[in-house]
Amino acid sequence: MKKAIALVLAMLFVLAGISALAESGKLTLATNVNFPPYEFYDDETGEPTGIDIEIAKAICDKIGYDLEVVDIDFGSIIPALVAGKYDFSAAGMTVTEERKQSVQFTDTYATGIQAVIVPADVEAADINALLEAKGGHMNIGVQESTTGDIYISDDFEAAGTAEVKRFKNGADAVLALTAGQVDCVVIDNEPAKAFVAKNEGLRLLDTAYTVEDYAMAFPKDSPVFEQFNAALGELMADGTLQAIVEKYIPAE
Repeated sequence: MKKAIALVLAMLFVLAGISALAESGKLTLATNVNFPPYEFYDDETGEPTGIDIEIAKAICDKIGYDLEVVDIDFGSIIPALVAGKYDFSAAGMTVTEERKQSVQFTDTYATGIQAVIVPADVEAADINALLEAKGGHMNIGVQESTTGDIYISDDFEAAGTAEVKRFKNGADAVLALTAGQVDCVVIDNEPAKAFVAKNEGLRLLDTAYTVEDYAMAFPKDSPVFEQFNAALGELMADGTLQAIVEKYIPAE
């Protein structure tokens, strides 16, 4: 009997969530709008745009919701989703087992590469060669709470071979690199390429640090998750998603 009551209550909570969303007519997207080309502010309109924003907008149009984009620190996104402050996140977010304990992820829609930004005169081919050139210890800049932060902390900070300097966003980490405060910055490849293009005297190391999968994150009790994920699958199948990606990352 208790199980039946619990099931009924759970269904009522879900229905209440669906009703609230239907009444508001919008989904709120939490992201960090400083991660080009996935999310950034348009120079002309001042509005958030990019791969994640356009994909989210296309899905919302498909399932009948308006989209509201909220710009917050990356490290605050998952706690905010768990607390029910926002409906979902699209933020170039990598799927990890640790994150899956707190949120549920859509199907993967993009592959990310962790790249290493260094001064242009650095001759090292990969991050381990850079470490050797620095005498076995270096300062590494990362965007806090990203997988770059996690991997670098596990691989270098834990081994005592690097001091990790954490920044609110990638732009601040790159600024620290140009000021000589860190020896390199580890961040996703596409933002890394955008930062290098905008800052003279920087380059990417030839060897990628690691490869990972991106997905959108939802609270585990989200009443719209299944519908949203199904729409994402349809956009992947009909070519809409690839067209959005190639708008910002032209096929080579």
